[in-house]
Amino acid sequence: MNLKQLEYFVAIVEEGQVTAAARRLHISQPPLSYELAQLERELGCKLVHRGPRGVTPTDAGRLLYERAAHILAMATATAREVSSVGRGLTGTACLAVCAGAAGLVPSARLRELAGSESVSFEVREGSVPAVIELVTSGIAEVGVVRTPFASTGLRCRYAPSEPLVAVMPPSMETGGELEVSLEELVSSPLICDRRLSERVGHALATRHLELRLACVTEDERTTCAWAAAGLGVGLVPRSMLRVCDTGEQFIKTVTEKDLETRAAVIWKADRALTTLAERVVALLGELG
Repeated sequence: MNLKQLEYFVAIVEEGQVTAAARRLHISQPPLSYELAQLERELGCKLVHRGPRGVTPTDAGRLLYERAAHILAMATATAREVSSVGRGLTGTACLAVCAGAAGLVPSARLRELAGSESVSFEVREGSVPAVIELVTSGIAEVGVVRTPFASTGLRCRYAPSEPLVAVMPPSMETGGELEVSLEELVSSPLICDRRLSERVGHALATRHLELRLACVTEDERTTCAWAAAGLGVGLVPRSMLRVCDTGEQFIKTVTEKDLETRAAVIWKADRALTTLAERVVALLGELG
């Protein structure tokens, strides 16, 4: 196998058709079909099912696709870093950001760097575990996550603690004028991301109260959207209000210290950062 074959295979799987993949790669169909056949012969197994409407990966093909996508990302990251060494504050910085930090990145100071003609950014988004994986695997040099997370093997720079806010449809308003307790939220259907639902459930269980979930999301922006649609009370970090339109909903701070979180800039502990990545870390270290 070589990188070109892997690139071809990834395109075929993502496009679902050899002809569409050929257009994407700016090559003709015959050589692409030939490379796919060569790859199957080399590996000794069928990688795709061919049908009248296109191709779908076999079990072996799905495994190869996952590994190939990772290998290609690593190759791109390696080329980017090698070309950046010695060039100072130039090149492309790969930054991985979790959804819960969308209200903090980009920060005002990071925009100063982004405004330079010699610097560009590649931003990858995902869950906290996905961001950590991108950083530890070397695909992204720097990541931004939100506590709690396992910091083994990472260096971290933490932002100040941040409370949760409740995004309340008018029909579900409860609590005081500006604040609401966790106990007061029990009567309302709640909307929050998967990690937060576990923490809220634990906090309520210690009070012998039951968690009532209307929706579990993977992204705090989705939480806000569902709350704005009146489907429940959304719970998100306060900074998410900067990037989410909550409409006419009531916004109240949740008075539960144990549910406060901090954003954190992370990078691999045993890895020397490029000059550009060091500057990104320095600027992101002032999140808040």
